[in-house]
Amino acid sequence: MARSIAINVAANTNLPGFRGPIYPDGRFVYIPIPEREPTTTAVPTYADLLDRLDPLPFVVDDEIRQLPVHLDPEFAGYPTCSQYTYGDEHGVKAGPLSELQPGDSLYFYATLSYHEPPDSLNTGPAVDWVAPDWGAYIIGEFRVDRVFDAEACASLSETDRERLASNAHCKRDPFDAKVLVVGDSDSQLFDRAVPLSSVDSGSTANRLVTQLSNDSGKGPWWRRRLWFDEAATEQLREIVDSKQPYN
Repeated sequence: MARSIAINVAANTNLPGFRGPIYPDGRFVYIPIPEREPTTTAVPTYADLLDRLDPLPFVVDDEIRQLPVHLDPEFAGYPTCSQYTYGDEHGVKAGPLSELQPGDSLYFYATLSYHEPPDSLNTGPAVDWVAPDWGAYIIGEFRVDRVFDAEACASLSETDRERLASNAHCKRDPFDAKVLVVGDSDSQLFDRAVPLSSVDSGSTANRLVTQLSNDSGKGPWWRRRLWFDEAATEQLREIVDSKQPYN
């Protein structure tokens, strides 16, 4: 049976200073963090991405628009992306991620701020689970195809380097990933988010966190890795597939 891990990704109030938006119908915009390390090749800027995504409900300063992005995770179909890869240089996350096996799930969650949609965006009926200010939401999933642990990352073959060349850590100078995860064709960036927060407050975890994951939901849980065992993963997958929140 499959297991799963959920990790925090995407733009936040520290990097680059704002969160991606979530709308009343549960749709959202995935915005990565800025790239803070040297790269061997040019990487997309915020302008490159934002000009190809739906209009945002707020203005992004020109200074930020010119910043390069650390586009990790990458999702096939997202601007400038053609596959599903994720890398991490931090041992605290790399160790648990290295234990994932083919068929397991790697979920990505982000903190998102509530916004009314821009006039140009046609949205559906409002749902009743979007937090009024900000919240934490699962935004995508990799069905794991292959995992490269620290030892494998230190000795990537030329074939694997070419296959993984689009990953943000493979573009860094020097390459710094301690783990690389490749998702299979069943991976996806969701069209609507799955809430981890309560409907009342972003800082309050719902039962996906407190009853299904290994986390207590106390303190800044939305910054931590969430681990789901086999039984919890089965329930989580059913919830994600049904698109019904579990508050």
